[in-house]
Amino acid sequence: MDRLDDIEAFIAIVEKGSQTAAARHLRRSLQSIGRSLTSLERSAGVELLRRTTRQSNPTEAGLAFYRRVKPAFTEINDARREAANKRAEPSGLLRIGSPVLFAPAYVAPVVCSFMERYPQIEIDLVVSDRQLDLFEGGLDLAVRIRHMPDSQMRARRLGELRTVVFGAPAYFAKHGRPKHPDDLVKHQCIVRTDDDVATWPFRVGGRRKTVPVSGRFRTDSTAAIHAVVAQGLGIGFTPLWQIRNLVDQGAVEIILEDFEAARIPIHAVWPPSKLPLAKTRLFADFLAAQLKRERL
Repeated sequence: MDRLDDIEAFIAIVEKGSQTAAARHLRRSLQSIGRSLTSLERSAGVELLRRTTRQSNPTEAGLAFYRRVKPAFTEINDARREAANKRAEPSGLLRIGSPVLFAPAYVAPVVCSFMERYPQIEIDLVVSDRQLDLFEGGLDLAVRIRHMPDSQMRARRLGELRTVVFGAPAYFAKHGRPKHPDDLVKHQCIVRTDDDVATWPFRVGGRRKTVPVSGRFRTDSTAAIHAVVAQGLGIGFTPLWQIRNLVDQGAVEIILEDFEAARIPIHAVWPPSKLPLAKTRLFADFLAAQLKRERL
């Protein structure tokens, strides 16, 4: 019997509570499960499970062994399956989720180059600013622009982006240019109506600081914020990539660069219980390579 099969049997017994349940889960005979456990205990030189007629509970040594081998077994199994996946040309459907504005600017171009490189691939791109549930949405991968909280999601960091304060030259000529985040209290700031309290983050003296802002114009539209700031109505706050064209055209200027908050990471995430197939990892590679070339 392959030693990995013995470890798989042991893990299943611990997680399912009995040899019978483990046999049912792994679709192996009860005798085969018993032989695997005996072989593993003989090799370890210690009792790993206490058996009763209906249950099998890990001993102290067995529980310690389980905690060590479960992550390693998962990694080995994933690597073995991934190697098998790489033998064939990537094919089939890949479902990807992305934020609304980020999708056409960065994800869609990568989709085009990826599908050209792998003609057997089909892609569904689901675009939403809601944090889509990967299980319910049937997504293989989703792009998330935020710090990842402690969660069970598997994630790969793809890059990071700047958030900046910006305004039009005409506004600064008329109202002056803020030199410090605290100066914003004297200025018309374009704030979002969906923010309960309008504050913008900065880094002052090496520490994070949030500064309250206000203004006469409010909107829930990102595009509208960019438009009115470019017209000189006030000062805005946004990810740099969203206004890169306005900056390059000279329509707006970035200010308070010395006080910018920490950059926001971009991740590709997928469910922990779903093995990221070769095509999923390949797409993440394509996207990461493209984002490295962008001025985010």
